[in-house]
Amino acid sequence: MFGALNRRRFVQFGLAAGAATLVPRWLSAQAAVPQRIADGRKIAETTPIKTTRLADNAFLLQGFGGNMVLQTGPEGHLLIDSSFSTSVQKVLAAINAASSGTPHTLINTHWHYDHTDGNEGMHDAGFKILAHTKTRERLSTPQVVNFFHMTVPPDPAGSWPTTTFDDAMHLWHNGDALELQHFDPAHTDTDIFIHFKDADVLHVGDTWFNGMYPFIDESTAGNIGGMIEANKKALARSGPNTKIIPGHGPLGNKSQLQQFHDMLSAVRDRVATLKTHGASEQEVIAKKPTADFDPIWNKGSFTPDQFVGICYRTI
Repeated sequence: MFGALNRRRFVQFGLAAGAATLVPRWLSAQAAVPQRIADGRKIAETTPIKTTRLADNAFLLQGFGGNMVLQTGPEGHLLIDSSFSTSVQKVLAAINAASSGTPHTLINTHWHYDHTDGNEGMHDAGFKILAHTKTRERLSTPQVVNFFHMTVPPDPAGSWPTTTFDDAMHLWHNGDALELQHFDPAHTDTDIFIHFKDADVLHVGDTWFNGMYPFIDESTAGNIGGMIEANKKALARSGPNTKIIPGHGPLGNKSQLQQFHDMLSAVRDRVATLKTHGASEQEVIAKKPTADFDPIWNKGSFTPDQFVGICYRTI
């Protein structure tokens, strides 16, 4: 998974062509594919998909990209996020292994490529794509991610959501009631959560990196305060038995999400105090405001210094 990469592997992360049968049609026509995305595709090509049952007809699918959730049933398969294009055939195999049925709807939690690069392949397999309105806007236009010094070209039209919403949406599918709701800018300005009410499964996308410091995409309006508020909203939606799916990291619960929220809040407050007193970004980083949290949270792709820098810039 993206969030479980060691840093040496993370530096290599990006979009690369896999086997000829898995390469999307647009790759050969689009020369300016960022190396980071190319490398991510290459890693995803050899990463297996792990399936974990969450409820009678709900499953967690985990590979190299963002965490996915599958709902099965007589009304057709519903999938949350599509990982990398080179994972599409493996994801489809995992879906078929979980249950027979037909593709129905793919929901994107936000616009980032490790959650949407497989959209075209899933669309070709029969899925209709649904997301926040800004997700369609960002997938259909060039995007700059300053943190990675990277410009992401527009995705092909087959990758774009054809149904979008702005604030909230309700679906009734395969015997469950689903609530979709937009977070104010948090990880990006396109984030949504998806709550399966009867199954009590809540997918919160990249507003939660379980067990590690998060990435916040300030280039698309992400900010530390929004992350904290998104966590509050997810916690209010959760109960003691809710299975909460982070964008990256292991399956979690309300207690673990609360710990993440509390860490974000404490680091934000420390950084804000130093910034208010005139400390520069580098001076704040040098003071190591995450030091007491590092033994628990410094286990992912993003270093404490990188996280502190993002906090500083987005307060």
